[in-house]
Amino acid sequence: MSERLEDIAAAIAPKGKGILAADESSGTIKKRFDAIGIESTEENRRDYREMLFRSTEAMENYISGVILFDETLRQNAADGTPLVDIIKSAGTVPGIKVDGGAKDFAGHPGEKVTEGLDGLRERLAEYYGLGARFAKWRGVIAISDTLPSTGAVSANAHALARYAALCQEAGIVPIVEPEVLMDGAPGDHSINRCYEVTEAVLRAVFDELYDARVVLEGMVLKPNMVIDGKNARQASVEEVAEKTVRCLKSAVPAAIPGIAFLSGGQSDEEATAHLSAMNAGYDLPWDVTFSYGRALQAAALQAWGGKPENVAAGQRAFTHRARMNALASRGDWNAALEEAA
Repeated sequence: MSERLEDIAAAIAPKGKGILAADESSGTIKKRFDAIGIESTEENRRDYREMLFRSTEAMENYISGVILFDETLRQNAADGTPLVDIIKSAGTVPGIKVDGGAKDFAGHPGEKVTEGLDGLRERLAEYYGLGARFAKWRGVIAISDTLPSTGAVSANAHALARYAALCQEAGIVPIVEPEVLMDGAPGDHSINRCYEVTEAVLRAVFDELYDARVVLEGMVLKPNMVIDGKNARQASVEEVAEKTVRCLKSAVPAAIPGIAFLSGGQSDEEATAHLSAMNAGYDLPWDVTFSYGRALQAAALQAWGGKPENVAAGQRAFTHRARMNALASRGDWNAALEEAA
């Protein structure tokens, strides 16, 4: 495939396919494994991800890119094949999470700033050599009646822009992920408050991207949907779709080739329904698709349960969710398809 940033960006967020976020940190994957009663060993982590990447139907037809954790990018499958090669052989693009995690932001109680810019240029050169052609950096924005502060928004927007510029310098497409937390504390904000904060965050991010001379055609945006907090859910599918599209149209330049939503605490089906409603009901200047982690994997993890004899069941569950979201990215999903499965 072409190595032009614009071509890679168009390839990882097209209509009809989306991105699998398999970049859970060691702590997060341990929590997921704890929930199904298996130990988080290097071998179990490898077996789990190998199961996903060898789901041929899903990987070839519905998944355009996979975001990996550092360990996974370097791992070989049980038969010695590099996991990166399994991903590439499906025609899917390997990517890498490069941020160092969200840390407490000094002087700003309840807010975080993402670290990891030190040494990033050198790490990106190494990741490029290991086969990664896109990267991800997540900025986490707390939301309440009084948060976020201007300082936290601007620090995270600045870090996202510096990261994106370094990626493009290295020939790697940046996924820029400013996430206004649906499931953060207290989680009781209204959808209108989410709209207001999301719009302000996106404007701040694009201001910084312009200043950092990031080529918009060579990046992908991974935003939250405009949705009420997890402890205040009232908004209908139609309202979430309408407000999200309106917010994006007001703050995101049409030059961006693709927007790949995060699921951010929504249930599997909610995340799919909202995505489908946006694609079915609106004329969008960008390809709008998914970059889901838990919403693609939860059912597969449950079906697999760490047992070799359940690999096929895990793959079927993963393929089903991938197909549902691929349909949603074309606006063709409906709830009856879930029942039929």
